[in-house]
Amino acid sequence: MTDSRAFPRIAPGLLIALGALLAGPAAADADQAPRKAQPGQSPQQQQQQQQQQNQQRPNPNIQVQDDQGHTVLLAAPARRAVTLAPHATELVYAAGAGGFVVATIRGSDYPAAARQLPVIGDGTQPDAERVAAVRPDLLIAWQPTAAEPLVRVMDKLGVPVFYSDPLTLAAIPDAVERMGVLFGTEEQARPAAQSLRDRLAALSARYAGRRPVRVFVQAGLDPIYTLNNSSIVSDALRLCGGINVFGLAPVVAPQVTLENVLAARPEAVLAGVSRPEDTAKNLVAWQALGLPAARAGHVYGVDADALYRPGPRLIDAAEAICADLDRLR
Repeated sequence: MTDSRAFPRIAPGLLIALGALLAGPAAADADQAPRKAQPGQSPQQQQQQQQQQNQQRPNPNIQVQDDQGHTVLLAAPARRAVTLAPHATELVYAAGAGGFVVATIRGSDYPAAARQLPVIGDGTQPDAERVAAVRPDLLIAWQPTAAEPLVRVMDKLGVPVFYSDPLTLAAIPDAVERMGVLFGTEEQARPAAQSLRDRLAALSARYAGRRPVRVFVQAGLDPIYTLNNSSIVSDALRLCGGINVFGLAPVVAPQVTLENVLAARPEAVLAGVSRPEDTAKNLVAWQALGLPAARAGHVYGVDADALYRPGPRLIDAAEAICADLDRLR
């Protein structure tokens, strides 16, 4: 594994692409540097000069805390953002700011308009040269480790970085609102966020007190992987009255054996699927493996992108999960 402390190599072409961007911040820094008092200036003249310099400096009118606890400062709403995670793209569009995204990563495919955006690489290795070429004024990242090499370049250019990582369903509406602040689209973001909160409240009220259902969350079948309670998928299960049978596993995505699954006695299996027909195939596979829940027909599939991305569509997935589990009661 590459040492995350190692500085990234910057290709010569990247230096050319960065030229225009570097010129802007450099010139701004020169203008903002404190000027020495001229000979013969009175204290009053020096004070007036300092006040003029202070007025010329950018005013961080926008201050938003990201999911790493950093306060991101913007002098004006973002107008040329780059997103480094599909869920971040979905959050921006939900906040009414999709028109201000100028590039994204491979796999950012929702909503449909996002498929037309220039691609700057994948989430683990974004291309710094391509990012610089679109002249961003905001970078929206997910995990610091994957984004670190690019973030170092953005730091040199003075491009703010906002980390988005909602860990619970309740954090998703909050994330939409914060995107609205970053882009100045609060009028669209606030009602969108409130609609998501209302849907979550309705699910909570409807399924509170229902009989708990033991669920195996299938994150992989060959080999078998699952998720523990720290995953946002488990948060959706809790809302529906589901119990993750491997919720107390010591790692987020543990590999388990068929014997482990059988011993856990799940009443249902929940899996993310790419196509609706995959659910039927998954049911057959678990029936062949001898899982009692599968023999009873309780193997359910939810669109994988909606289930695993911590964005607005996860509320859609939660509604589907709640309805599926209610059939068991």
